Amino acid sequence: MSHRVIDLNTWERREFFEHFLHEVRCTYSTTVHLDITNLKGHRLYPAMIWLLTKAVRQMPEFRTALTDEGVVIYDDMHPSYTIFNSENHHFSAIWTEFHQDYASFLRAYEADTAAYASSKQYAPKPHRPSNSFDVSIIPWFTFTAFDLNVFDDGTYLLPIFTLGKFFEEDGKRKIPLAIQVHHTVCDGYHVGVFVETLQTLIDEFE
Repeated sequence: MSHRVIDLNTWERREFFEHFLHEVRCTYSTTVHLDITNLKGHRLYPAMIWLLTKAVRQMPEFRTALTDEGVVIYDDMHPSYTIFNSENHHFSAIWTEFHQDYASFLRAYEADTAAYASSKQYAPKPHRPSNSFDVSIIPWFTFTAFDLNVFDDGTYLLPIFTLGKFFEEDGKRKIPLAIQVHHTVCDGYHVGVFVETLQTLIDEFE
């Protein structure tokens, strides 16, 4: 895991960072509907996890975290995601190392989900890397808005993504995606760029 420590004295975002961390500490969330028509015929959840990771890895605003070293930007990211235990109706959060090649990632995903599918623990897979972000899916219903409330000290800067049940609209297949970010490092503009980047990756997925 490699990263770059930000020098706050020269960081162009310092004023915004300090305002939204010390004066008006806030996160915000939004929900978008993505066109996933191009993903028909593929397993939706692993494909979306891989595509989300590719988009996150392209944007430093989604790779910025507050650590013991200070504010850092990770060079790469790996997904941590939820899996559902159909027997006890609980879920577990596991992670899989990202691979640029989707086929390689899918094999690793399948191995991890098979290994922990029957787990009754919240986090059964050890050694989750700090350069990882959270993805979950609620496949039982779709939504137009989803607000995730994180009751911590307000210093968790990495994004959190929640997918819903896909639906058909005007001949296209769409899926809701809730995006939660911290305003210290991510403005509405950056979310907009992220959504455009992600949609392009979906459209180009083979």
